[in-house]
Amino acid sequence: MEKAIVKVENLSHRYSMQWAIKDIHFEIAQKGILGLLGSNGAGKSTTMNIICGVLNQTQGDVFIDGINTKENPVEARKNMGFLPQKPPLYGDLNVDEYLTYSAKLRLMDKREIKNALEEVKEKCGISHFSRRLIRNLSGGYQQRLGIAQAIIHHPKFIVLDEPTNGLDPNQILEIRHLIADIAKDHAVLLSTHILSEVQAVCDQIVMIENGSLIFSGTIDDFDNYLQPNTFTASFLHPPVIDDLEAIPGILQVESISDFASRYRFFFDGDPDVTARVVKESVARGWTLTEITLEKTSMDEIFAELSNKARKP
Repeated sequence: MEKAIVKVENLSHRYSMQWAIKDIHFEIAQKGILGLLGSNGAGKSTTMNIICGVLNQTQGDVFIDGINTKENPVEARKNMGFLPQKPPLYGDLNVDEYLTYSAKLRLMDKREIKNALEEVKEKCGISHFSRRLIRNLSGGYQQRLGIAQAIIHHPKFIVLDEPTNGLDPNQILEIRHLIADIAKDHAVLLSTHILSEVQAVCDQIVMIENGSLIFSGTIDDFDNYLQPNTFTASFLHPPVIDDLEAIPGILQVESISDFASRYRFFFDGDPDVTARVVKESVARGWTLTEITLEKTSMDEIFAELSNKARKP
């Protein structure tokens, strides 16, 4: 992994007598998108609030570009942009007024604000709304403005909490493209409950359950966490299901087409089972036309990891 811009070390937090998170640790690279996953109440929001400086942890440390967020919070936050789930917008301001206000909050040099304003509006596709009152913007453009305020001061690290929440399908795609573009030059932490969104844009995944870190790795590592146990096959001259189920390693076969020529095979994990199906098809004249190993869905992997973490 390239040099990390964010380091979370042994992070723990307790509300009253109960630990919300315990010994969370991970790193975020200087570029790309890390997805933060977890069930409701898993500790995801607590972790994110500590990273963003909203909450002081009970134990552990968070470093942003080498700066300890607890010891030097102002300097650490200069390197961070944050878009909460509900964008912090002021409806009676226009776009330029709001972004100027946001830049001043980030203690930007006044001489840099004008150029930063134009740059961020261009990047987020809102230049033509400079004088538009925020309350008159659509949900999609308000979300773009929320992202603009998070990046106007050129932070090295950006946190986005449910950035596509409440948007229509076209707006979701537009925001995903914008996030991917931002991640070319920045580190992005994306918190979302939409697994398809994680699959579409994230490079790395961290998953928290019951306050503990239960997964940390690449999107490919996550996809391959569970070994596939099904595959589909199509035949020009299909046999009866009993003949297919007699092949060693096959547990069950079901027809998945109206013409009984395509089947789903459930197998015991033996990697040679597909070769046996091919061999039987050639020997018995079934004329195999297609065979495809089915990957386990992200929803199934998420459920498996969650259930595993909940077991005593």
